[in-house]
Amino acid sequence: MKGPAQVAMLQAARISLAGNIFLFAIKLTALILVRSLAIATDLGITVVGLIVSIIFYHSVKVSNRPADFVHNYGYGKIEHVCEALEGIILIGIAVVMSIQAVIHLFHGNEIALPWLGFGFSLVSAAVNFVGSAWILSLSKICASPAVRAEGIHYRLEGFISMTIAVAFMLVILLVPTSLKPWTIYLDPIATLIVSAWITVPSFHMSHHAFLKLLDASLEEGSKMEVFKQLGKYMGQCCEFRNIRSRSAGRKKFVECDVVLPAWMSFPEAHQIAGKIEKDIQNNIRGCEAKIRMIPCDESCVFRPLPTRCPYYH
Repeated sequence: MKGPAQVAMLQAARISLAGNIFLFAIKLTALILVRSLAIATDLGITVVGLIVSIIFYHSVKVSNRPADFVHNYGYGKIEHVCEALEGIILIGIAVVMSIQAVIHLFHGNEIALPWLGFGFSLVSAAVNFVGSAWILSLSKICASPAVRAEGIHYRLEGFISMTIAVAFMLVILLVPTSLKPWTIYLDPIATLIVSAWITVPSFHMSHHAFLKLLDASLEEGSKMEVFKQLGKYMGQCCEFRNIRSRSAGRKKFVECDVVLPAWMSFPEAHQIAGKIEKDIQNNIRGCEAKIRMIPCDESCVFRPLPTRCPYYH
């Protein structure tokens, strides 16, 4: 039976796929009728989004598989692969279309049917903003980086479509005036703005995904929460060693060695370790904690003393 997180991820994947199919049809029609470089750039971004949506839909199914003998920590990292892939391809499109925009600055063409371009861009922006709000709301339920990246991508496309719509509106306003000859430059300028707009967040998206693929530790907030929960047991544990953390998609993993008094009974030590694991897992969403018990060694300063160990109550 699927949990709320899995249902939310699958729903987000379906919304993304359906939205990109609709956007592809609209923008392709607009490109054929309007012949705008900015729309061509926007269509290229949607094509990437459509391909990534298909990959994302299948990766969601894979990421929800339980851990097995081959993948001991599960399949969650496929979400980061999807996130990195989307960022890299978008940067590639931005570079290619920027080169085309520079060429068109020297060999500009008039935009055909700017009213149609304006209308199509507004519809595209509306679809993107609605889709973004829906997908980002689902990302809060499932805490998936891939779903959040898809929501951000949708929102970014919405701003891009709005930028293109503004460019078409300027063309419409300037055509009846003496500034009409300058309208041939608005399309490549809008393309350059759009390309710059998608490059920065796409780079950050890929950078974040690669860090997670390289087993970067949890974000600062989660790490502080780990220390907070461990701090509650300072009076019962001698020491905490080898505190490690990593993430795989929406899943988080925390490992720690806990040094306990050597004369503490195994059931009592196991109970303390279990409480620490439970507290960490209850306070960090999607976290799996593993605590290893280690008895204090001969170098413990309290061993040779006749007084009772202060950590053993």
